[in-house]
Amino acid sequence: MMLKLSACVISFNEEKKIEDCLRSLQPLVDEIVVVDSLSQDRTVEIAKRYTDRVISQPFLGYIEQKNFAVDHATHDWILALDCDERISSELARSIEQIRGRLAEYDAYRMARKTFYIYRWINHCWYPDAKVRLFDRRKARWGGINPHDRIEVDSDKVAWLEGDILHYSFDSISDHLKTIDRFTEIGAQELLARGRRVTVFTPVNHAVWTFIKVYFVKQGFRDGFAGFVVAVLSFVHAFVKYTKAWIAKRHGPETKEIAD
Repeated sequence: MMLKLSACVISFNEEKKIEDCLRSLQPLVDEIVVVDSLSQDRTVEIAKRYTDRVISQPFLGYIEQKNFAVDHATHDWILALDCDERISSELARSIEQIRGRLAEYDAYRMARKTFYIYRWINHCWYPDAKVRLFDRRKARWGGINPHDRIEVDSDKVAWLEGDILHYSFDSISDHLKTIDRFTEIGAQELLARGRRVTVFTPVNHAVWTFIKVYFVKQGFRDGFAGFVVAVLSFVHAFVKYTKAWIAKRHGPETKEIAD
């Protein structure tokens, strides 16, 4: 039996990228659900060209917003993408080939390949395996904001050939803005979960992050872009734990976190 598929996408001011995302999904699914966080650009207008299931919802958090989208899908089988992602032609063929036997597994994992500013990243951020095709009765979005992931109730997860194409950051400035936003959320999550943070934690995590990205995952093979990714990954880790340490030590006196 050919099971029906719902695509779920969350959006906020993504007029530059959402159309390519939805265009790649349209031939593969029976329904597209877009949950928009009150965009102020043409995101909603563009989304409505591809679906009449566009829902306005103030942002609840990455995990919460994505589960909200899943809950509003008509069908139990979900194909989830972010606005800056597309389904490659090879991955589309893989999905089409297993449509008639989706239920053999509870979820499907695939590689994600990232285009960073001016080139594809082939090592430090690859294969970056992601579960994005799943039965919502057996799997949900989880993780720690802003780093969400699909958590499957069983080990019945199969691999699909082909990549999700991830068009991440358009510039260094774009990356730095995301680091500032994500470290704010990440620091709050660390404190909410009672994680121990000392004055040494930011440096320890940042140094290990650089070593992992540049050497263990062979970011050096991605040329100068790989070095930039490793350095900014260092910055991301250092800033997140530094914000958490300052907030924990000084509490409401620290406006950056308290606000």
